[in-house]
Amino acid sequence: FQDEAMMKTMSGGNCNLNVPAKNSYRMVVLGASRVGKSSIVSRFLNGRFEDQYTPTIEDFHRKVYNIRGDMYQLDILDTSGNHPFPAMRRLSILTGDVFILVFSLDNRESFDEVKRLQKQILEVKSCLKNKTKESADLPMVICGNKNDHSEVFRKVRTDEGENLVSSDENCAYFEVSAKKNTNVDEMFYVLFSMAKLPHEMSPSLHRKISIQYGDAFQQKSFRMRRFKDMDAYGMISPFARRPSVNSDLKYIKSKVLREGQSREREKCTIQ
Repeated sequence: FQDEAMMKTMSGGNCNLNVPAKNSYRMVVLGASRVGKSSIVSRFLNGRFEDQYTPTIEDFHRKVYNIRGDMYQLDILDTSGNHPFPAMRRLSILTGDVFILVFSLDNRESFDEVKRLQKQILEVKSCLKNKTKESADLPMVICGNKNDHSEVFRKVRTDEGENLVSSDENCAYFEVSAKKNTNVDEMFYVLFSMAKLPHEMSPSLHRKISIQYGDAFQQKSFRMRRFKDMDAYGMISPFARRPSVNSDLKYIKSKVLREGQSREREKCTIQ
């Protein structure tokens, strides 16, 4: 991790939020098409579920937090289930810090895809870690969505999902329903705990703040009368855009050249 003095600027509306690079993370959501990846992300960001299905090419979101006076940033990459560009998927894996792999409990093929993705992530990240001498920890949640459907339609048994994570303490399995909001909060709580991130990042454990409070948001003394009982706040950046491929490539290259001695990520610069 780089020195805390090195900062990066995130612009949102009429405010600039300075977040230490060491407190910036990327969450990558992967899985086959139509399994509910974007629905889980929507639950995380705004607590809503969209009934209408819209295929995802690649969506990028950013959420910033003020937790007990310290600033954190979480970039969320919601990937395409079709994987039209294998090189982009590999780059997404290389730049990811925490992972959510989603399949549908009523779709055996989507479960098989998650098994392939899990293997690919472990292989890609192991190759990078061998070059950078980073820690081997790789926080990952495997998520069986649509557990609100009748058992008649289930194609994947619970023990099959649990077997995928049984040998890795940094990998957990959850069966959730994005539609009913079942186990979604619990899943994120465990994921952030495995990643050694503040558990207040979980959707139900912080106050949601509007961008209009952005100027005061980063102050260590940030308190509002209406939120006086909370010391954790989160705010979605409405204008965040995915960093360029060039920025991500430079980040990976710099990690290899530095042999993991520091963490300098250009990913957080809005292009």
